[in-house]
Amino acid sequence: MAPIASMTGFARAAGTTGPVQWAWEVRSVNGRGLDVRVRVPTGYEAVGETARTALQKTLTRGQCQLSLNLGRGEGTPTVRINEALLASLAEAVARVPRPEGIAPATMDGLLGLRGVVISDDEAAPEADSLNRDLTAGVVRLVADLVEARRAEGRHLEEIVSGQIARIAALTQAAEDEPSRRTEAVRARLAASVEALSATGLDPERLYQEAVLLAAKADVREELDRLRAHAGAIRDLLAAGGAIGRRLDFMAQELGREANTLCAKAGDVGLSRIGLDLKAVVEQFREQVQNIE
Repeated sequence: MAPIASMTGFARAAGTTGPVQWAWEVRSVNGRGLDVRVRVPTGYEAVGETARTALQKTLTRGQCQLSLNLGRGEGTPTVRINEALLASLAEAVARVPRPEGIAPATMDGLLGLRGVVISDDEAAPEADSLNRDLTAGVVRLVADLVEARRAEGRHLEEIVSGQIARIAALTQAAEDEPSRRTEAVRARLAASVEALSATGLDPERLYQEAVLLAAKADVREELDRLRAHAGAIRDLLAAGGAIGRRLDFMAQELGREANTLCAKAGDVGLSRIGLDLKAVVEQFREQVQNIE
């Protein structure tokens, strides 16, 4: 049995590479298909496409917003001197004749030259090292998103299973409704025929009208289909996997049968059951909209 997943989820993967702090974040919500939108800083488009591809290979439905944030650490930077560069500069200055009126080079002047004093906060990490860490972060991000969606899917499965149980119970209640008993149906038909007789219809036409009334009042087919749909939905839930679209279709079928049951109900009790059915079916439809 494949697990059922929701299309709703959030995941975050963060880390530090040298002085660079990075964080991947992804949010997903329900959607008719799979739509992955990526937002990364300029220069990181390649790793962004890697992340997009990983999500597309793993998910089947949902709208995903993926972002990469980069920053610098807040701690006090470590400072070091590029001694080789400083020595080279000192030697070069010593070899060059000093024009009249120009003061000799000083240590603080040399230290102020670009590249002599290096702060770890300014030193960029190796591109390969950062890309490797970002790619590893994507792997964790996708795994965490999948788990978040599955956890929500388990919760949704409990909800829709309870709703299907409620639909089955209401279907049985409609089956057991006293107004569907033979004597009750006969009494309603007799009253309808008596009303039609007062209109002066001939016996043959009266018989045809009675047959039509009996057919309209019969909800046997609707009850049978409601039971069949409930059973099919239980089978889908047991199989698991990406069943959201099929559950959505079954919700439409349940709604159609509940509407017909309400239309045919010739009694307050059966009408009330039909309205309760419609309410539960609508709740079921709303929930399955979030299943992958």
